[in-house]
Amino acid sequence: MSISGSRTLTTEGAEALRVIQAMSSETRLSMLSLLSHHPMNVSELTAATGLPHSTVNFNLKLLEGAGLLEVQYLPGTRGRQKLISKRYEEVHIKLPGAAVSAQPNVVEISMPIGNYRRTQVQPTCGLATEAKLIGLVDDPRSFYEPEHVLAQILWFRHGSVGYDFPNNLPHGAEATELEVSLELCSEAPEYDSDWPSDITVWINEVEVGTWTSPADFGGVRGKVTPLWWPINHSQHGLLKRFKINREGSFIDGRKILETRIGELKLDGQHQIQVTIGVKDDARFRGGVNIFGRKFGDTEQDLLMRLWYEFREGERSYIIK
Repeated sequence: MSISGSRTLTTEGAEALRVIQAMSSETRLSMLSLLSHHPMNVSELTAATGLPHSTVNFNLKLLEGAGLLEVQYLPGTRGRQKLISKRYEEVHIKLPGAAVSAQPNVVEISMPIGNYRRTQVQPTCGLATEAKLIGLVDDPRSFYEPEHVLAQILWFRHGSVGYDFPNNLPHGAEATELEVSLELCSEAPEYDSDWPSDITVWINEVEVGTWTSPADFGGVRGKVTPLWWPINHSQHGLLKRFKINREGSFIDGRKILETRIGELKLDGQHQIQVTIGVKDDARFRGGVNIFGRKFGDTEQDLLMRLWYEFREGERSYIIK
């Protein structure tokens, strides 16, 4: 029999918590070490560890629940025999926070939707990871729970959430275009196919644009929405792109405002603030749902792209 254990597990979010909890025991680490040599059954593990059979079974269930073990059932002298092996040799855990990548003349930053820095929300409101609700539904205090950084969906009827992106504009460069894209929709009780909402995006407190969401989409499960999430709740949104450059502000390529990128005053700032919400005086105050990459239709977090060019004297140039 081939021994499992040549692969690497990369995990994050709620799944990472289960893995961390499963590994936070000398007993379970010892079991994983024993299983590195060859597969074993429960009796063999009991003899090797010197622990009671019930204790070994309890710890095996935690390791199996975290996906760290491979279990096979084979014919034995007294019925079937449970043979256990280790699935992975390495575990890589992605920490919450923004993921930054850089290409010539553009910086791309992916921000988990739960990694907001500011929040002013009113019911209906709530948030959830890909595995469970966080705190209590319709209680704004839940947005301050430590687990909020793991959220994959959040919603509120009134108010806003704000994110701080690192300003990775290189020294000596000038921003030419900034785009924020995310999946979002209105927020109705459960869901409603006719529930408009005027959702606004601000960058560094400058309004970039307002998009009128036509509905709170539900009834049909989102492509990446987890199965535990009730079908009669919000299921997905629409992927929208808010862009500002030297010509003005755009939503999905359509110019909507004369606001230009220079008004964001990016030079010398350590961070770029992105705020999403509904104005108090909006025509349609239908709330907001924001979807992370493990909820909705699009496997994407809140994504910011910043294009730039360098200036040499009076002549601008782009690095190739």
